[in-house]
Amino acid sequence: MPSFPSRGALLGIDYGTKRIGVAVCDPDRVIASPVGTQANDATREPYFRDLCARSKFAGAVVGLPLHASGEESPMSGEARAFARWLSDLTGLPVVMWDERHTSFAAESALLGAGLTRKKRKEKVDRVAAQMILQTFIDAGSPPNGSDSGAAGTAAAPEPDAN
Repeated sequence: MPSFPSRGALLGIDYGTKRIGVAVCDPDRVIASPVGTQANDATREPYFRDLCARSKFAGAVVGLPLHASGEESPMSGEARAFARWLSDLTGLPVVMWDERHTSFAAESALLGAGLTRKKRKEKVDRVAAQMILQTFIDAGSPPNGSDSGAAGTAAAPEPDAN
């Protein structure tokens, strides 16, 4: 897998078992914007294949769900597997980024905007993806994401495999 680039537009992902939130940023990596939500079913492959074929992304950032203690959760393994799948599908380098509290922050922001519960549910995943990508950008787009050492790319082995 190619190394993670320091410049260029990025795809941000909030992975979920039912829905996948999607965000993008500009090539200068100044601001992340929500794009949409994709069902996590058989339609995800053509969706991501088409999205990446139409856009010139330099890489992707996938949220890594961690416990408050920083320990990995069962969902961490699922998010890592999705990141590998996305990299294999698109050829993009992928990094994992700590997503603790982003769904809660997204829900709070949408609640503060006065949206109904139904409208919040429709938007929370894409806003969480935006927050994941924006925090990655604000941290200086570290090439290994928030993983330590060589485990920064999606192609790295699972932590329990080391």
